[in-house]
Amino acid sequence: MKKISNYIDGKSKESSSQEYSSVFDPSTGEEINKVNLSNQIDLENVIKISKESFIGWSNTTPLKRSRILSNYKNLIEKNIDQLAEMVSREHGKTLEDAKGSVTRGLEVVEFACGIPHLLKGEFSQNVGSNIDSWSMRQPLGICAGITPFNFPAMVPMWMFPLSIACGNSFLLKPSEKDPSCAIKLAELFSEAGLPDGVFNVINGDKRIVDLILENPDISSVSFVGSTPVAKYIYEKAAKNLKRVQSLGGAKNHLVVMPDANLEQAVDGIMGAAYGSAGERCMAVSVAVAVGDIADQLVKNIHKKVQKLKVAPWTDKEADMGPLISKEHLNKVESYIESGVKEGASLVADGRNYKLQGYESGFFLGPTLFDNVNTKMKIYKEEIFGPVLSVVRVKNYTEAINLINNHQFGNGTSIY
Repeated sequence: MKKISNYIDGKSKESSSQEYSSVFDPSTGEEINKVNLSNQIDLENVIKISKESFIGWSNTTPLKRSRILSNYKNLIEKNIDQLAEMVSREHGKTLEDAKGSVTRGLEVVEFACGIPHLLKGEFSQNVGSNIDSWSMRQPLGICAGITPFNFPAMVPMWMFPLSIACGNSFLLKPSEKDPSCAIKLAELFSEAGLPDGVFNVINGDKRIVDLILENPDISSVSFVGSTPVAKYIYEKAAKNLKRVQSLGGAKNHLVVMPDANLEQAVDGIMGAAYGSAGERCMAVSVAVAVGDIADQLVKNIHKKVQKLKVAPWTDKEADMGPLISKEHLNKVESYIESGVKEGASLVADGRNYKLQGYESGFFLGPTLFDNVNTKMKIYKEEIFGPVLSVVRVKNYTEAINLINNHQFGNGTSIY
């Protein structure tokens, strides 16, 4: 069993707390790693190092930063299979899905390589009588990212490559459920030539998050996670005068019109609803059936659901892996129970899903509800699991109003 420490000042560094949290393989339910949880002493240490490194890095030319980022891009490409395996082993998603998520993160690194052009300011002559105007882009200082368990490579790479490219130092607090990929990403950045102390990774739970939000030396915070936590992050960071972006959950709808190509619509639904076991904020969790297409839509989805292969990430033919933890599995199963109690029609029940040899894994089969209405808990709340609800409406206007009236209505697809 491996003990995962922080990555500070270009090297692995244990927390002074000597407190650990367990990291599991969701496919087997076995504890595979322990992650060292940080405390206030660790944060104060990393802040001091980040402040010192910021001075030199912010004065490094954008062209030199770009060259280091280019080296970093090459190293990620070279190590993409290892990074994907780290994601799959600790998160549970299929290897193909994991590799795709690393690739999408890599696209941000590629974009950041163009930082010499992106940082160009503007000049306007004679904006007023004998007055010219300049704009310049300058780094903020220490920026922090607090990232979720579902995309341990992609979401951090939404944040730190551009922040570092702009001349900031960056502090990443990954999910304690799957921290290995973040450490590897930091190690590769050092290998690419990034000066020590510019990019640091600190592991921990809510206690270290609160310390980050309260620390006056951290200029900005980026967060991705559940809506209640996003609201908490935003309010507390803003209260402490930080620049903050805080992305919460969603309830995404897919509208199927009476004249839709059902084969294409169902194919789209399968990937959007059940890919990554539904553990993503852009998952489609509601299919809105318009008019008399509903019966056939549910029938076709059910046929596809029965053919989905749920298996560990090591199975290259797997369509869907397990959920992240036993606690999250229990939570999603409680939503299914709620749907049944409130009167929805349970067409496919994914509970009590067992695989031979993986009986202790956190598996939940694809679940399908029909005849869901807007008063039900499974419709109102984000489930974050492989549970799809079909809502029946009479016409297009009713479908659009349904989506617009949802508290967490977000992305929408129409077939």
